[in-house]
Amino acid sequence: MRIKKILALLLSAAMIFTLCSCEYLEEFLEDDLQADVEQGKFISHFIDVGQGDSEFLELPTGETMLIDASTSAYGSKIVKYIKDLGYDHIDYLVATHPHADHIGGMKEVVNSLSIGSIYMPKAETTTKTYENLLQAIQDKGLKIKTAKAGMSITSSVEQDMDIDILAPIGTKYSGLNNYSIVIMLRFKNNKFLYMGDAEQESEAEILERWNDLSADVIKVGHHGSSTSSSEEFVKAVSAKYAVFSLGKDNDYHHPHQQTVNRWKKIGAEMYRTDERGTIKITSDGSELSVETEK
Repeated sequence: MRIKKILALLLSAAMIFTLCSCEYLEEFLEDDLQADVEQGKFISHFIDVGQGDSEFLELPTGETMLIDASTSAYGSKIVKYIKDLGYDHIDYLVATHPHADHIGGMKEVVNSLSIGSIYMPKAETTTKTYENLLQAIQDKGLKIKTAKAGMSITSSVEQDMDIDILAPIGTKYSGLNNYSIVIMLRFKNNKFLYMGDAEQESEAEILERWNDLSADVIKVGHHGSSTSSSEEFVKAVSAKYAVFSLGKDNDYHHPHQQTVNRWKKIGAEMYRTDERGTIKITSDGSELSVETEK
């Protein structure tokens, strides 16, 4: 009789262990499946970096991209933001043009994270900020790819994604802004356009060369300055969401009202980092969702 009780207790314990193990396994599989679902999405982070630009992209392939890194004062914030998301590697690093409010924090990024490919335009300046970035790249034994219109940064048939460079198209401009690397990212049925500081001269060249500029989301050129976002260009893009990266009460009075009015006229929903903080837009390939820090 005693043996039967012992056997019954052992059997009960085995059943409890089996049930617990199954429950744990189910939770593990659910977590793993959730990770796969998240990897199949595209997330664009428009980081609040004052009067500057910095966009961190989580690609549906599991890779990452960083477009610009604001001023040197924001380098550590950008690195922390990326690390807090769980990344220590950037597959594609893009310095749109060598102005301090776009590349100032990039030295910190290069020194603090592992870097894959680096894209920069064929535009030089003699500033210490630019020289420091080049030295950081050289010290890590990295190479720079010269960005030109028509280049493909990456593509994935499996994820139905392409990242292409639309500009710079010309080779000689009077100012550095028009050397800006302009990037179009397409993920299934959604498109994101990143303009750097490209002005109306570059926009006109883009309009002439590329047939379809429509995009769901645009990082508005040159912080919303009146030198960018021509009426023709705004109509061609017809973005649902227009994101302005700028500092509160900045000395340039960005964004300029005429630029805001143009995007408002075509029905774009506008988001500003000076008002909303960091802005995150997520795409599953067809639907978009927006989250803001403020």
